[in-house]
Amino acid sequence: MTEPVHPEEREKAAVPAVPRLSVGSLSITFGSARVLRDVALDVAPGEIHALIGQNGCGKSTLAKILTGVYNPDHGSRVSVDGADVQLPIRPDEARARGVAVVHQSLGLVRDATVLENTRLGRLTASRFLRRIDWQREREATRAVFRRMGRDIPLDARVADLREDERAVVAIARALQDLPDDGGLIILDESTRALGREALEHFFELLDGIVANGTSVLLITHRLEEVIDAADRVTVMRDGQVVVAGRPVEGMDKTALASLMLGRQADDLEHRSAAVAIDGPPVVVAGLTGLRVHDVGFGIKPGEVLGLTGLGGSGYDDVPYLLSGATRAEAGTVTLPSGTAKVRRLSPTRAVAAGVALVPEGREDAGLAMEMTVTENLAFPQTCTGKRLLAPVDTAFERQLARDWIERLDVRPRLSQTLLKNMSGGNQQKVLLAKWLATDPALLVLHEPTQAVDVGARHIIVSAVREAARQGRSVLVAGSDENELALLCDRVLVFADGAVREEITGDITPERIVGSLYTSGPRARLRQRAGAGG
Repeated sequence: MTEPVHPEEREKAAVPAVPRLSVGSLSITFGSARVLRDVALDVAPGEIHALIGQNGCGKSTLAKILTGVYNPDHGSRVSVDGADVQLPIRPDEARARGVAVVHQSLGLVRDATVLENTRLGRLTASRFLRRIDWQREREATRAVFRRMGRDIPLDARVADLREDERAVVAIARALQDLPDDGGLIILDESTRALGREALEHFFELLDGIVANGTSVLLITHRLEEVIDAADRVTVMRDGQVVVAGRPVEGMDKTALASLMLGRQADDLEHRSAAVAIDGPPVVVAGLTGLRVHDVGFGIKPGEVLGLTGLGGSGYDDVPYLLSGATRAEAGTVTLPSGTAKVRRLSPTRAVAAGVALVPEGREDAGLAMEMTVTENLAFPQTCTGKRLLAPVDTAFERQLARDWIERLDVRPRLSQTLLKNMSGGNQQKVLLAKWLATDPALLVLHEPTQAVDVGARHIIVSAVREAARQGRSVLVAGSDENELALLCDRVLVFADGAVREEITGDITPERIVGSLYTSGPRARLRQRAGAGG
């Protein structure tokens, strides 16, 4: 049972007499399920306040209430700068009160320009001719970039920008509605797709913003962001606040993880040693396609090999070339089933040869969100080869679902649950189980723990390492140095479409970052200069 916030936690949560954001007695019920129960949260002026918890704990639901998507139960209270906000919150009132949000993956329109993205939803037309005064829109956009101390071409397409520049555009869009020395920005998993360099630029920018009095509510799964950048943290579990506004200074990731899980989490950052297994390696030779040129490597049975690099280096093209999801120009892959020309692989042929891909973007590329857990898990088993025209073996499908729900601790433990009604971490478990169930010789994963909580991450990492111990070769492409250090026995660093460096031995996040960037060791995300709280 979830414990309530103790009185001493209330003392630690002490904030100025008038918080920038105050939430009290906030609850919401869907049908017979009470998803949030008496949530209380205060965000002080000029602070970065982190909100963390496992998938399904209610963080995203709270964010949706604060941005007007959901209407909370009667008796809930939300105030901004001491003035109550009428519920449900209307987007126009939130904007008028100085509350803005930066959504997951930044929420930008890639084919639109910087100007169009920044002024999205704010363009105004003349009274009589109903024409947009683009010169006025440009000046308004330039003003917000000047306020941030950044200069980005307004006519550039967002798709052509660097990661850190896209982050600047997303913050600019939120910041333009806020007063110069106030307001609140809600970052709802906004950094999930940012690489290390862009992440450091992102928090450098935030530090300047909060130094002027703006507040930030940081909803994140990255514990490093909380440790490095937040002033205080609130922890949710099972729809309730269990730790309210605790100062972050002096905490580490293990302590944070323990607060989230409600138990000790000393082993969450431990990587088990590789197990030597007899057998021929999976060998990739001459792989060419997209941004990749003549790449080769081997993966022994029982080994987890990581691929990483800066944006545009090509490391993240490899999973899709090897699995036939994207057509390669040249190259071979040697598996226990034989040697195949990669350019002739389709997804179906790749699966038949023993290659399974767990792609990035589970909502778009990995799962059928309108289908059940059972249907998703059984799809690769029942929709290929001879079984395609055979009657559906419902008993086999049900047993398959029960087995993997148990192995990966999928919640809820109901095989007929629709994927769209599950938390992100449990969706990711289903996606991994879907392909582990095919018993591949080569398991290929792209960002396997992106945007999942620490508990789900531990289960996924353990499942991947166990797959290797059972004799599979595992390939992980990722941008998160913490994930790679936890998962991999070796890491290949890409640059300009080729392997530039191999990291072996004691693999740490610092070594990976040091290989990616020649400017020095991994820096803290924020030095808390001028921080509040």
